[in-house]
Amino acid sequence: MTDLYERIVSQRSSFEQLVTSVPGYRGYKDASDRRAADRLIREHIVGLLKEQMARLDGIDRKILTSGGLAEAGKTHEARLKFQTFIDRVNTATPGYAGFYDAQKVGPDELAKIYSFDAALVAYVNKFRDALDALDAAVANKDTLPGSIAQLEALGTEANAAYDLRNNVLTQIA
Repeated sequence: MTDLYERIVSQRSSFEQLVTSVPGYRGYKDASDRRAADRLIREHIVGLLKEQMARLDGIDRKILTSGGLAEAGKTHEARLKFQTFIDRVNTATPGYAGFYDAQKVGPDELAKIYSFDAALVAYVNKFRDALDALDAAVANKDTLPGSIAQLEALGTEANAAYDLRNNVLTQIA
């Protein structure tokens, strides 16, 4: 995440670099850069999560075609939790908002936020792994309910992690 933020900050024009030397402006501009980085990070994560949701659609079709109507119905709750997580990441207000928030967001707070953002990226891999297990379980009806339960539990956990991120942001604001 820091690399993305650094890349955004390093793309400033010469004029912007000059203006950042004006007292008071730097904090405002840095806050704007953090909001832009936050938006880019979340858009990237949402794109990856939507790819995994599309995989779930395909796995559901495989479950149905293999005669697993009851099991396909059981994926509904897992799908809702997964979709809720995607929607929350997608529609979240920028994490580093506030007109003079540079005074509020110190290095420790920013490190916490970046840690939570890194966790959001890790959830992409966790959903991928859970969907790999679910896909493999389609052939083995005995393991299918456990794989569905694992996916649902992951959706619950991901939403709880997102709640923690929001709590950190609320404490900073």
